[in-house]
Amino acid sequence: MWFKKQPKEDTKYPQRDISIKELQQAIQQFEQDLPSHIPLRVLINEDRSLDYSLLTPFLKAIPNQPYYMSKETYELFPEEEKHLAVALDQVQRAVDQYILQTNTLPVIDYDPYRKVNFFKLEQLDLIDQRPDIDFYITDLENLITMEKPE
Repeated sequence: MWFKKQPKEDTKYPQRDISIKELQQAIQQFEQDLPSHIPLRVLINEDRSLDYSLLTPFLKAIPNQPYYMSKETYELFPEEEKHLAVALDQVQRAVDQYILQTNTLPVIDYDPYRKVNFFKLEQLDLIDQRPDIDFYITDLENLITMEKPE
């Protein structure tokens, strides 16, 4: 006997305000279910906004407000800070290129905070303009952050 599989009914989720913390938890749950060969980047649209269709099963809602994520460091930002996601991506790519080209970090020698030296990036034409904020290189895979180390 043949049984026709019933199409799965689309679940309708309500729209509501979602905190950045809730969103981070949903992303962590999504990442746990993600096959290892698929990068977390699948969540990020071209404009760095999040693809909520992939997160709604974890949030059980559709966020009212847009959030943005860095494609390089996966940091989340509300809409008013979208420019930070863009700056993070630009500087992270420049830092990675600098390390590839020079085999050194783009920091001032002996800087305990490992602050990104934009002048060094400019010398190799890796950035066009300096961001308004400082970035620091972490010990974790030379990722950059906006948080000054203690």
